[in-house]
Amino acid sequence: VQLQASGGGLVQAGGSLRLSCAASGRTFGSYVMGWFRQAPGKEREFVAGLSWSGKSTYYADSVKGRFTISRDNAKNTVWLQMNSLKPEDTAVYYCAAARTIPAITGGGVDYWGKGTLVTVSS
Repeated sequence: VQLQASGGGLVQAGGSLRLSCAASGRTFGSYVMGWFRQAPGKEREFVAGLSWSGKSTYYADSVKGRFTISRDNAKNTVWLQMNSLKPEDTAVYYCAAARTIPAITGGGVDYWGKGTLVTVSS
């Protein structure tokens, strides 16, 4: 599976962005998908995860209620809708694929996409 994230940019605090991740490969629908982020000087951290069916979602406490992860298996795409953005959300965001939910939430990822930069100004 090859992953390509897009949609990052500069936004003011309180604004919204929608990240997209396009995946190649016919097995996309069998993977758990997730988003991670890495802020300057910090380690990469889990942001959101989504089961292969799209019915189960998982979020880091810092983004609950503000971010929404979704997918369309027919389009081989996963999205991250980010609302009420804060300066501390500034980071490079990565999409990822794994075989299980524990793997995604624990960082045991099988495939990483190239990141997309999100900058939130105050």
